[in-house]
Amino acid sequence: MYRTFAAKIMKVKYIIICISVVFGVEMQAQTLRQIRGTVIDEASGEPIEFAAAVLTDVNPVVGTQTDSAGRFVLNNLPAGRYNLKISCLGYDPAIVAEILLTSAKDAVVEVRLKESVVSMQEVVVTPKVNKSAPLNAMTIASGRLLSVEEASRFAGGMDDPARLAAAFAGVSSDVGNNGIVVRGNAPKSLQWRMEDVEIPNPNHFAEVTTFGGGGLTSLSSNVLGNSDFFTGAFSAEYGNALSGVFDMQIRNGNNSRHEHTVQIGLIGIDLASEGPLARGYNGSYIFNYRYSTLSLLTPLLPEDAEGTEYQDLSFKFNLPTKRAGTFTVWGTGLKDASGAKAETDSLLWNYEQDKSSQDVRQYMGAAGIGHKISLKNNIYLKNTLAATVNGLNMHTERMDSAIQLIPQNVVKSCNSTFVFATSLNTKFNARHTNRTGVRFTGLHYNILTLNSVKAGEPLQTLNDNKGFSSLIAAYSSSSLRFSDKWTANIGVHAQYFILNGAYSVEPRIGLKRQLQQSHSLAFAYGLHSRLEMLNYYFVKSETGEILNQKLDFTRAHHFVLSYDYAFGSVYHFKAEPYVQYLYNVPVVAGTTFSFLNLKGGEDIFVANKLINSGKGLNYGLDLTFEKFISHGYYFLTTASVFNSQYQTTVNQWYNTRFNRNFVCNLLFGKEWQTGKKRQNIFSVNGRITFQGGDRYSPVDEALSAKIQDIAYNETQPYSRRFSPALLGHLTISYRHNSAHLSHEFAVKALNITGYKEYYGHRYNYRTGQVEAEREAVVMPNVSWRVEF
Repeated sequence: MYRTFAAKIMKVKYIIICISVVFGVEMQAQTLRQIRGTVIDEASGEPIEFAAAVLTDVNPVVGTQTDSAGRFVLNNLPAGRYNLKISCLGYDPAIVAEILLTSAKDAVVEVRLKESVVSMQEVVVTPKVNKSAPLNAMTIASGRLLSVEEASRFAGGMDDPARLAAAFAGVSSDVGNNGIVVRGNAPKSLQWRMEDVEIPNPNHFAEVTTFGGGGLTSLSSNVLGNSDFFTGAFSAEYGNALSGVFDMQIRNGNNSRHEHTVQIGLIGIDLASEGPLARGYNGSYIFNYRYSTLSLLTPLLPEDAEGTEYQDLSFKFNLPTKRAGTFTVWGTGLKDASGAKAETDSLLWNYEQDKSSQDVRQYMGAAGIGHKISLKNNIYLKNTLAATVNGLNMHTERMDSAIQLIPQNVVKSCNSTFVFATSLNTKFNARHTNRTGVRFTGLHYNILTLNSVKAGEPLQTLNDNKGFSSLIAAYSSSSLRFSDKWTANIGVHAQYFILNGAYSVEPRIGLKRQLQQSHSLAFAYGLHSRLEMLNYYFVKSETGEILNQKLDFTRAHHFVLSYDYAFGSVYHFKAEPYVQYLYNVPVVAGTTFSFLNLKGGEDIFVANKLINSGKGLNYGLDLTFEKFISHGYYFLTTASVFNSQYQTTVNQWYNTRFNRNFVCNLLFGKEWQTGKKRQNIFSVNGRITFQGGDRYSPVDEALSAKIQDIAYNETQPYSRRFSPALLGHLTISYRHNSAHLSHEFAVKALNITGYKEYYGHRYNYRTGQVEAEREAVVMPNVSWRVEF
């Protein structure tokens, strides 16, 4: 099968090379493309007619105005970057910056204008450039737009939005996985959301090593649209999230012409296509398929990474109708395989992993049908029907002294959800907009977990359950604009878990004061809660009793103060002090064990009785200073100082596993336009991260030597740490635009500084010593991308 697929890819590659030879030379007449888009009312979603769309940085001026459907087209534009100004009487003007236009792809944008609450004669409004402002208009603080183009361009992004988020204030991450630690919270506390539906972790090799993260995302930048990333005190429509929300959308395909992309690199081969469904119809399709080529990087990957394979697929159909609104059909999925083989020569057994064999198979999928219809009087109704599934099939064996494989653990799980969500958005006037919705999530689970506590002992059944339950949620949120200076967002979210009757009623409030046109001060508060992974609810005792079915939601109060300052036309500064108080955290009575420290790996096999008596406290300050791209360069600097602690029934505060205390990022880039008509772009982008070192618990050396395995001193959890980490990432690319064809050659590398990450401690059978397992994961990717 692999050889057949490879043969097909080589044929495609041959065809592309031929096309490149024919069309890749510099043309006397470069292909001209379009910037097209739609202008809508931010609150009601209604199209805005007669809005002016003008490119601000070209001479002579290029502009047009929107039609009755809010659509505009700017024709005959050469490749390059553009800034687009949109203005309309009765609305605050806006500027869409850094639009990248290539010779092979049109640029399609959606611009949302905010209706003015004062007469245009009373005040002169200067258009704002704020690329970081989130799409969700109900957001007051701790929200940021994640640009897909930036995920491709920024060093350290590796076309992975999760890795790009690690450059934002309040976020830390590792190189070996893309788990997102938000303000000291475990990656598992983050909600992944797509097309208004919570989806399973959409990362390859997820949950096994990192709950909430994985090796790399399955969501390609070829299909992902601009998305929102929230780090606290999010609005009432978001539930079942504790630390943050990654709210993603698959973009609509180009509905006027077909466009295709092929990318061949060291970590994967991407095939993407988009275009109209039929001539004269505004519907479109878009899809991306990727197959792994990680085998090319085996010498650079961590030990036991050979044999790693993955593939993923994402798609969306956009189906507008004349009277019945717009339908969408979307989906994303992944399939992974990895494992390790035991060393059969006992003389080569240095560590436990040397005599262990493991096979892991994983899959994830999410698909749905969406419907949005505008009703009279600035009201729209939005419905979503979706299903998700994720599964893990893993078994581990360990060799005994007779060179026989003895079962160590077995995990077989298949969890699926069925979701129906509906929301009604009503814009009463320029000052008041309300969004109210209901969400039903059916939870089907099939979980089997077996584990041997000690080598050679029989497998113990931790859980073996099949069944169905549900989570029901409702919310209502209002945005109130008292004047052009005061805005309030007030709402409430409620959810009920049918399995055990747990419920939560969560108030949300945000208040913003516009001090001047460039200054604002805001405060936001929210009560948030989240379910734990379902396998923990069904842990069984040795007598077969289910121990944790009554486990409650973990809850957190979020308090955020936000100061925002935009100066000049391209500079932006933001400061956010925050406090998070967590309670109802699952802990094991009389120990220092807390779910706030769950990360992955052996945490799958937690088999203790849990009680909701734990607490947590996160507080800190996030700073952001950035320059949007102008004159060919940009930068983003962030700094976060924070403290993350927890408490169990022991009644003493300890550092959490994720308490790095500080994270600093400097991200920068420079572009040079080359070619006879300056249509090509050479780009260098770098990122430096300096963050606190990994925390760990002290090792009990005597006990470890006795049992020939790792034993930690759990009375001093995470009291020790390694030296601070210095990480460097680099991206160098060259884009060549010729007639009907655009090439991009890129070299991207993570961890060029060679920092050795911490993976835990392990016992060395040869030396009888306990050693810290640390390894430098350097991830390079050389790729060639062709758009045509």
